[in-house]
Amino acid sequence: MIGGALAVCGALGVWLLVTAHADMSLVPRRWSSALGASPTASPRRLLLGTLSAVAAALAGWTAAWMLFGGFIAPALIAACSAVMPGRSTAARRRWRTAQSRQAWPGLLAEIRIGVAHRNQSIPAALFAAGTGAPADMRHAFEEAARAWVLSTDFESSLRLLKTSLADPTTDAICETLLAAHQIGGVRLETRLRGLAEAAHAEAAARSDARAKQAGARFARGFVALVPGFMAMIGLSIGRGREAYQAPDGQWLVAFSVLAVIGCWLWAGRIMAIPQRKRVFLL
Repeated sequence: MIGGALAVCGALGVWLLVTAHADMSLVPRRWSSALGASPTASPRRLLLGTLSAVAAALAGWTAAWMLFGGFIAPALIAACSAVMPGRSTAARRRWRTAQSRQAWPGLLAEIRIGVAHRNQSIPAALFAAGTGAPADMRHAFEEAARAWVLSTDFESSLRLLKTSLADPTTDAICETLLAAHQIGGVRLETRLRGLAEAAHAEAAARSDARAKQAGARFARGFVALVPGFMAMIGLSIGRGREAYQAPDGQWLVAFSVLAVIGCWLWAGRIMAIPQRKRVFLL
């Protein structure tokens, strides 16, 4: 098992290094998502994701074999463990995106002040406000500002910003700022204030929804750990390990693991906060 996993990992690493300058859109989207990377991720990130998945699978196999013995239960738990690093990385990315989205009301307020009181243009006010953006957003603003300085093409600079942040709120704000820059008007300050209020209302509604779900999310994680503790306690009761190693015990453990995973995924699905779809992609 370990030798085969290491051989597969080594072959995959060689392939990723050879294709380092190739078009990574050829990598399947489902594969990159399972590894916690975006479809356009670099070969290095894909390799690190693959190594993390292999290490998690080996750890899951070892722990399950020590608890239950046999083959069926360890194989199932190893398969489930392999996807955990990717899901954890994706969850952290979603959390950072949610935190960054909450910064837009303050950024829009800075843009409005720059336009109305400092006589700055919309591009200058946008990129000046971007210097105070959160760390996860600042790099995208720096790239867009660099493109603006080199080309003075506000539309292409905003396209670069939208691509880097990949967020529906950013898409809507960038399109509104582009229209305001191209059309202009005497009510520009009022429109910017309304845009900031809309972004603030959306961020507040999402924060309130997450706060209301805090107890349910804690219960979801706690309940998922209970079967593991019960399985460990079962080892000290009578002939616990021998019962787990029996064919019937292996199948019952596998069924229990699948039931816990199904309930976990179902609970996450019904608690998911709806995300707006990106519509300004061109």
